[in-house]
Amino acid sequence: MTGSHATPANTARPGHESRGSGMALFVIASCQLMVVLDITIVNIALPDMQKSLGFSTENLSWVVNAYTLTFGGLLLLGGRLGDIMGRRRVFIFGVLLFVFASLLGGLSQESWQLLAARSLQGVGGAIASPTALSLITTTFREGPERNRAFGVFAAVSAGGSAIGLLAGGMLVEWLDWRWVLFVNVPIGLLIAFATPRYIRESERHPGHFDIAGALSSTVGMVLLVYGFIRASEDGWTDPVTLGAFVAAVVLLALFIAIERRSRQPITPLWMFRDRNRAGAYAMMLSLSAALFGMFFFLTLFVQDVLGFSPLRAGLAFLPVSAIIAVGAGLASQLLPKYGPKPFMVVGAILAALGLGWLTLTDVNSTYLGSILGPMLVFGLGMGMQFVSLTLMAVSGVAQREAGAASGILNATQQVGGSLGLSILVTMFGTASRNEATDQVPSFLKEATPPQLLEFRRTGELPPPWGNEVLTSGVSSAFVVAACFAVLAALVALFVIQVRPSDLARLQGGTTPEQADATPVPPDETKGPHSHGLDP
Repeated sequence: MTGSHATPANTARPGHESRGSGMALFVIASCQLMVVLDITIVNIALPDMQKSLGFSTENLSWVVNAYTLTFGGLLLLGGRLGDIMGRRRVFIFGVLLFVFASLLGGLSQESWQLLAARSLQGVGGAIASPTALSLITTTFREGPERNRAFGVFAAVSAGGSAIGLLAGGMLVEWLDWRWVLFVNVPIGLLIAFATPRYIRESERHPGHFDIAGALSSTVGMVLLVYGFIRASEDGWTDPVTLGAFVAAVVLLALFIAIERRSRQPITPLWMFRDRNRAGAYAMMLSLSAALFGMFFFLTLFVQDVLGFSPLRAGLAFLPVSAIIAVGAGLASQLLPKYGPKPFMVVGAILAALGLGWLTLTDVNSTYLGSILGPMLVFGLGMGMQFVSLTLMAVSGVAQREAGAASGILNATQQVGGSLGLSILVTMFGTASRNEATDQVPSFLKEATPPQLLEFRRTGELPPPWGNEVLTSGVSSAFVVAACFAVLAALVALFVIQVRPSDLARLQGGTTPEQADATPVPPDETKGPHSHGLDP
């Protein structure tokens, strides 16, 4: 395959350089926002989807899982596609596939059709998202320009979840649940149209696709998440639960074995030998678990306990997006002076404090008195984190490896979110069942005949007993989420070893010539195929 030696977009004529770079960043950030917010935009629409398509409660959860698991599981392969075939063309293909799947999902008449469309959306997102991040490394100059681009990208990635909740609330309340999917169609088409005008094609590197690695990792993660979700419903001793965990471990071990032996792996294991990069991946895994959990459970709490409408619930999360952007901007400006480690440590501690504050939530909590403050503390910490983690994870590698590096970073975010949420759901289910057991005697003593009939039909306690049950589960889930953030803070303190003076090296990265001259451990590569790619 012949490489196309394209010139980066920021080498255009001086009179058009600033405008071209700005539009390129707008296109890349718009794609990332569309892909990320689609993880949460459907959350508020789930009850309407259930009524329209006849989902059972158990199957309804897969409307979210089908997207996040295919998205996170195939991100590694998506990053490799861009390296081998050219990032711009792969980026456009991923966007168009995402648009097509969104259209199919909005037109769904059966539950299986929506689940299939959501899975296909995840595939499109997995192709477009890592390519978008790696395009930043080939489009923007090293130093302040690239730092600002990383800051915008990180803010969009972190804030997209909250924006999705707001957009979902407006679309469901004003139009119909199908529009949470239809809205992607015009946006995606505009992105695909603008991309060739403002982003030049990257150099292509001949290679092969690690299909076995992609399938083993994706199926393994699906089974692992399924095991946790199943355990929350049927217990840890359920044979299907145990079987899912065993199969997941076998497949993930097989994935590592495949990557160690592959001449061109989707996950170059040598990247994890850098303790700073490995630490950044571990922190992203933990913090994403906390982030997904906060949005999921607070969405339940403000609607079911506080009685917010879908639109009001979406508006309630808007301050989080704003404070995440503030944190990202602050970190981006101060990184040259202090380096990334202080922001990684302080950001994780703030996230842990915000989540710890949320553990105090009870049925008498109010939005202004008990919810807004912790959300702002958490959001500020997350904004500071994502800029530093993005810089640490994708800097210092050859441009030809940028797709793989960004793919791992994005995969840890999505996989961490899916895994973390499934663990939090397990804790939520255990705490809720225990609280329900305590509430039943009081309910049976005080309930009216209609309430008793409804309880026998559904098995669910109505308010106020049901609110006690839900709140107990939510506060217990936040305990585990806070532990995830504490774990990230410990990694930042004891694993990350980078000084402000190292920032120039991180920003400058490694040229392809330097990468070719760098010895690669013999057990990771064979012959001339250093780093899993042909020279």
